[in-house]
Amino acid sequence: MEPRVWVKTITFSDGTTISLEKDDVVVVVGPNNSGKSATLRGIRDKFASPSAANPAIKAITLERQGTVDDLLSWLRMTTKETEGNPNVAASFQSLGNVVPIAHASAWWGNAASPLNSLARFFCRLLSADERLQASNPPPNIALTRDPLQHPIHFLQRDDSLEERLSRQFRRAFGVDIVVHRNAGNQVPIYVGDKPQSTPERDRVSFAYIQELEKLTPIQNQGDGMRSFLGVLLSTTVGHESVLLIDEPEAFLHPPQARHLGNFLVSEGGSYQQLFVATHSGDVLRGMLDSESCRVRVLRLRRSGNVNITRRLDNSEIRRVWGDPLLRYSNILDGLFHQKVVLCEGDSDCRFYSAITDALFDGSTDEKRRPDIMFTHCGGKDRLPVVIKSLRDLEVPISVVTDFDVLSDEKPLRNIFEAVGGDWGSISPDWQQVKDAVDGRKPELATDEVKREIETVLESISELLFPADAKKQIQTILRRSSPWSIAKSVGIQFLPSGQPHQACRRLLDALEASGVFVVPVGELEGFARSAGGHGPTWVAEVLKQDLSNASELEPARQFVRKLIG
Repeated sequence: MEPRVWVKTITFSDGTTISLEKDDVVVVVGPNNSGKSATLRGIRDKFASPSAANPAIKAITLERQGTVDDLLSWLRMTTKETEGNPNVAASFQSLGNVVPIAHASAWWGNAASPLNSLARFFCRLLSADERLQASNPPPNIALTRDPLQHPIHFLQRDDSLEERLSRQFRRAFGVDIVVHRNAGNQVPIYVGDKPQSTPERDRVSFAYIQELEKLTPIQNQGDGMRSFLGVLLSTTVGHESVLLIDEPEAFLHPPQARHLGNFLVSEGGSYQQLFVATHSGDVLRGMLDSESCRVRVLRLRRSGNVNITRRLDNSEIRRVWGDPLLRYSNILDGLFHQKVVLCEGDSDCRFYSAITDALFDGSTDEKRRPDIMFTHCGGKDRLPVVIKSLRDLEVPISVVTDFDVLSDEKPLRNIFEAVGGDWGSISPDWQQVKDAVDGRKPELATDEVKREIETVLESISELLFPADAKKQIQTILRRSSPWSIAKSVGIQFLPSGQPHQACRRLLDALEASGVFVVPVGELEGFARSAGGHGPTWVAEVLKQDLSNASELEPARQFVRKLIG
């Protein structure tokens, strides 16, 4: 039996304990400085010594498989065994790691003993530097006699493994990787279109080597290619039971990061427990593309010196991932931020994000900008679905919507219930507000609307419908509905007295649940001096001094509550 060690449980600094299986792929996500990298270091250090201090992890428990004889037999196959002498103990050596044979037997034979330096043969933290260096050419060895000392030696010995990794590399970069088997005292890898071999021109022939050396050595390529190959090598030829990878997306473009995430789950060995700390939605999406039940997602966030840990429910992740509108959106990127502000449209996101920047630019109190993601879902009707998805993923959210969300019970009720609110608690105030607005006389009656629209239509002679005419008709229609007027005015449209008081209570109750209704009606109400609507309006407003313009003070106050 091949000896193995894997993480059975992890207890985080908040006291949360997570149980794991030996072939799990654990994805650690969260905002910056939430403890993702510290988690990986903690696993590595406590693998060797349970008492090792770590800010994110209190403790881990390990499970072992195999006898002492199994261990020694495995080490003899996978490492270099050195004979002892009076001054140096006999030991096993591999990839820079050394453990005395006597110590290995003693540590493994005592289940209560820490693994100490034996831990490195079973657990490895693959840093960015190690990933880059893994592609450097190792020294040539006698493959039939010497123990393999470098991952590239495994490709040199096994053509099928080389071909397997080359296929993955081509999918990511459009070129092959080729081991140079006759390069002298080194074994380099070249990148490009692999030369064709024939019986007359095999891979060690002079003619083949001439073609191969026209390609570029991997060590002369960019960090993206080198890092990607380093991960491929480490996850396919490493003997470790547990592999820890910190930010595998480093140096990679989004499509390559997504492909790598998929590879780690789909092609990684079932014999290996994998921990990946990432800040990349593309890596996470690639892993979820695999639809593997091995994937576990842990979300971390920091509260003072404590790492708050949540294991996300796989069924909820699959539900989110199964919704086409969510799958091809950036909603999952919310996992990597402290908070998500969910808006109706892109223009809203741009404006509120810019105001947030302005609140912290040049700040004298040394407060940094909060790690907030502004995103939209394309209108009010989609808000409840996205709200529920983010809440199921335990991402803190605020929701921003225009004043006319109060015009109908749906989607307002769906939005309020999606954030956890009790509709019965606000229904009376909402009904009073709705009745008050519905009871207001519109600026134009139906006959007047028809006449004004007909006047606009009769003035059109162009083949294509002019934009100005469209704007005129939209303005006329707004004047025909009291809610259209309310949307352009906000709470001030409500009559004074009980209707206004009911509206104030309603907006306060919605804010308390995380739903922020624009008090001035709509985005454009924050700066009436700017012309246009939507993107045109935003482009005009962003020319102003967002930090100090007096007209934008209500917007700054609104955003302070929004991001608080």
